[in-house]
Amino acid sequence: MADSTQPLSARAKFAVTAGKAAAAVSRAAGRGSGSVIGGKVALRVDPELLARLAGHLDVVLVSATNGKTTTTRLIAEALRAGGPVVSNALGANMPAGITSALSGGAEARYGVIEVDEKYLTTVAEDVHPKIVALLNLSRDQLDRAAETRMLAERWREGLQDSKATVVANADDPLVVWAASSSANVVWVAAGQEWKDDAWSCPACGGVMHRPDDTHWACGECGFGRPAPTWVLSHGQVIDPHGSAWPIRLQLPGRANQANATTAAAVAATFGIHPQVALQRMESVAAVAGRYDVVSYQGRDIRLLLAKNPAGWLETFSLIDPAPAPVLLSVNARGADGTDTSWLWDVDYTRLAGRPVAVIGDRRLDLAVRLEVANVDFGVYDTLDQAIAQLPAGRIEAIANYTAFQDLRRIVGN
Repeated sequence: MADSTQPLSARAKFAVTAGKAAAAVSRAAGRGSGSVIGGKVALRVDPELLARLAGHLDVVLVSATNGKTTTTRLIAEALRAGGPVVSNALGANMPAGITSALSGGAEARYGVIEVDEKYLTTVAEDVHPKIVALLNLSRDQLDRAAETRMLAERWREGLQDSKATVVANADDPLVVWAASSSANVVWVAAGQEWKDDAWSCPACGGVMHRPDDTHWACGECGFGRPAPTWVLSHGQVIDPHGSAWPIRLQLPGRANQANATTAAAVAATFGIHPQVALQRMESVAAVAGRYDVVSYQGRDIRLLLAKNPAGWLETFSLIDPAPAPVLLSVNARGADGTDTSWLWDVDYTRLAGRPVAVIGDRRLDLAVRLEVANVDFGVYDTLDQAIAQLPAGRIEAIANYTAFQDLRRIVGN
């Protein structure tokens, strides 16, 4: 367990109080949870507050392009077998949101923190994590995020002097290159379905060879896949001793099994047995509204989040078989990234043969993409209009970040 720190100073206590007050005002005004504005106010009062709040915690940082919110939740549930946990469960993953979350963790033993890819090294410098979990890197928010190799290089530089144990996905070349600078790495064979950002070697720029879905190596410099000690295989976690532990999640899909495998590896570093960790993960039915099935206008609607090409690819593997109706919603607000060119990287031909309804701020951009993919669809101004035109059956609603939040507000989730 982390060493105890001195009690918070008067300034730090005032910063926490001011942040909570600002968050309460934001919630009362109907502007969301208030976690971000609360954290911003608190850090303005005490710029060192994040480090102070994390001082007594065993901190786990989780970063990735996809899956970090769910993996954070799974790790938090597993670690509760060892003591109280504080976590940014709602996904506010930049310093302000993290500060706000940790302000409620005075009695916690563990801090399980999701971190935006751009802020990983900055946050790590403040909180001195015991574990850093790295899941994947792919293109996302092209107007604000750095090119994927640049992000990997930033991670690599930030981790090379860290004392943290890095739990990293051995199947993502960018993650492997970033994690390889660390002195202590636990490799997890979690898989990588989206490969379009990993065809060139991050070490030398050479062509990456993939003889099968498992192995990869650079043909120029020899940089290649490390041998994993934790493996996801046929719905089971294989631990470093070769023992197999079944995954029985309520959350759907192979991607969530991969998230659970990483979570089990993280929990094991704190002495929590894989069987115990995986059993605790079974209680997670939804994560911040994701995967929830809601009733609205007499219809069952399953809410699915897909923020980038890799996320859409994983989500398509989850939806009910054709001809189940599908609702698509895309925005391009600040939290989404304003560049929608990524729509052309998504294989929407997977929706062929289904009734498809399109809504959202950028519904016309999406309509053009679907037209090119030869997918039949209708464009609607509102959710209610779309539902009225979709045939019977559970509706699979797939939306990017702010569009997903819009849907949750409309359906009361």
